[in-house]
Amino acid sequence: MEAMLPYFTEVWGNPSSTYKFGYKLKTVIETAREQVADLIGAHPLEIIFTSCATESNNAAIHAALKANPGKKCIVTSAVEHSSVLNYCVALEKDGGRVTRLSVDRDGLLKLADLEAAITDDVAVVSLMWANNETGVLFPVKEIAEICKLRGVLYHCDAVQAAGKIEIDVRKVPVDYLSLTGHKFHAPKGAGALYVRRKAPFSPYIHGGHQERNLRGGTESVPLIVGMGRAAELARRYLPNYEKKVHLLRDKLEEAILSSIPGTELNGHKTQRLANTTNITLIDQEGVCTSSGSACLADSDEPSYVIKAMKPEGNQSRSVIRFSLGMETTGAEVANVFGYSRRLAGTLRLAPV
Repeated sequence: MEAMLPYFTEVWGNPSSTYKFGYKLKTVIETAREQVADLIGAHPLEIIFTSCATESNNAAIHAALKANPGKKCIVTSAVEHSSVLNYCVALEKDGGRVTRLSVDRDGLLKLADLEAAITDDVAVVSLMWANNETGVLFPVKEIAEICKLRGVLYHCDAVQAAGKIEIDVRKVPVDYLSLTGHKFHAPKGAGALYVRRKAPFSPYIHGGHQERNLRGGTESVPLIVGMGRAAELARRYLPNYEKKVHLLRDKLEEAILSSIPGTELNGHKTQRLANTTNITLIDQEGVCTSSGSACLADSDEPSYVIKAMKPEGNQSRSVIRFSLGMETTGAEVANVFGYSRRLAGTLRLAPV
């Protein structure tokens, strides 16, 4: 907030203007671009600022399809974020084809399935780095190498992973990588898309000459500044982040799984983000009795991610997800455990 405040109250001009304020604002945007680039090991010119992760995801897939007009197939997974899955639904309505790879009970992807799915009409593979519900990590480096070997563009939704694990696009040959600021404590409303140099890109939003003619629309300078500063801090704290939140998460999981009957961890035990835990509550007969999923707030639908992992039962209807951060304390974890015990009783009394 301290970094953002001057651009709300003092230097509030348009960065595309020729007056003095405009030049200064261009400079601070470029500083933020460098900060975001440093978080993922990119060159600043490979970063395009957007409004959110959904825009970044849509823009990347759009660019890949535009670059391959004769290819109408996307390969993705059944557990991607809704901004990717719903783009795929829209593509199918327009005559495209989508291959949705399945995952196992731990939420893991089989690379052999990916290799088999890459056919001659595939324009792009879109597979996430870390799942937004379970925190499960996909083998992004291996996915990128397969795509590169097969000559297929690869888009990675890294929204959940950025700021929580090391990302270095110099070591992982993705073509497009999506980010959003609020996942590493920036304000909502600022996102970014990494586009590897020489990867094809056509604007998704047409307008003025902003973002080097790659994304039209007046830049929201305060939000971009906030995202840049948050990226800088996330990079600074990353070495200590994983160790701290990992210990707190394991403490919370152990307390819940050992003392609340019928609880079950969703997601691989180790191949996941250190800050995320996803737990299903099952009653004495092995049936979940919640009326809906906590992962789909405003909806009666169960968690499609858990359903894809465990399609044989109703586990997807009684799910709790917890996310921890650098500022989470042991006392807060204890409070959450008490809340979970009370919530377990509430969920099991709710009608299906």
